[in-house]
Amino acid sequence: MHGFVKLIVVGGLLLIVPIALSIDDDWEAVNSKVIRLYYEGKYTQALKLGIQCLSQAEKAFGSEHVNVAKASNNLGLIYKRLANYKQAYALYRRSLSIREKTHGKDHFLVVTSLNNLAELAKAQADYKQAELLFKRSLSIREKHLGFEHPKVAVSLNNLAGVYVAQGRYGKAGPFYERAMRICEKAFDANHPSIGKLQNNLGALYARQKKNDKAEVCYGRALTIYKNQYGQEHPETASVLNNMAAFYHGKKQYGRAEELCKEALRIREVSLGAGHPATAESLNNLGSISESQGKLVDAEVLYGRAFEIWERSVGAGHPQVVLVLENMLGCSRKKGDGKRVKELERLLEESKGVGTLLGKE
Repeated sequence: MHGFVKLIVVGGLLLIVPIALSIDDDWEAVNSKVIRLYYEGKYTQALKLGIQCLSQAEKAFGSEHVNVAKASNNLGLIYKRLANYKQAYALYRRSLSIREKTHGKDHFLVVTSLNNLAELAKAQADYKQAELLFKRSLSIREKHLGFEHPKVAVSLNNLAGVYVAQGRYGKAGPFYERAMRICEKAFDANHPSIGKLQNNLGALYARQKKNDKAEVCYGRALTIYKNQYGQEHPETASVLNNMAAFYHGKKQYGRAEELCKEALRIREVSLGAGHPATAESLNNLGSISESQGKLVDAEVLYGRAFEIWERSVGAGHPQVVLVLENMLGCSRKKGDGKRVKELERLLEESKGVGTLLGKE
């Protein structure tokens, strides 16, 4: 039997696991392609194939099979990325139900579905539900893995993120710090998990106006990611993007622009000019340009971001609404009345599409 590679979702992350060939190779190949398209930002294609993958799993394995749970979970990730939260919720719930029936409610494999449901609740600002689900996930991991396991640190990080989103910064800090202690014991100082926590702590300190601490954390995160992934990796670009936002908030526009341009360059090279993450950098660079009074430059950058997001995630997605609002504000500053009316119409239509898609 020849070796094969299976891509699965664990804790919301898509991981590569080697397996032997079996009778479900065709389905595994389709599933793998769904995940590849998702990573490439080709969400429309991923959605179409993801629906096919789920249907194929139901026919081949039965409606309660673990592969149906996997396909449901992956399709839910795509719908969430497209901000179709009702569909994502239904698929995540189905995945959870199958896993609970198959493995039991306290099995560690249930954590994946719990985490994804929690992330979905967080995306809709249902922080109470997100907190409950993340706490359940944390409890399961502590029960099966102990209190000092790195996956427990992941759950602590997730909970801290909910508290940050609520503005409960004092509550978030101890969770990040406990997660950091676990990771520092488990890994060396340059491990990506420590880099992620440094990045998140930087964001927390920035919100608390502890700018010196924020800069130190961002600096450590950037050093770790450069060492682990290299200068040209998308993860490095993500830290640069966050640092750009930090300096933008401090009105250090030159530094913010420099970092954002570097993040944009890396994303264009590593992910492609049409990837949604590239659009994020274009939008952010537009915002920095607008803050400096470079309205023509901002307009061009916003326009490029709009084209990418509209094509990849759809006209009603919150990111499309965001960039349209940015474009509208820019046109108002320019005093371009005709463009303002056009953008107001587009913005109203975009918000209407979001409602039709069933987004909550």
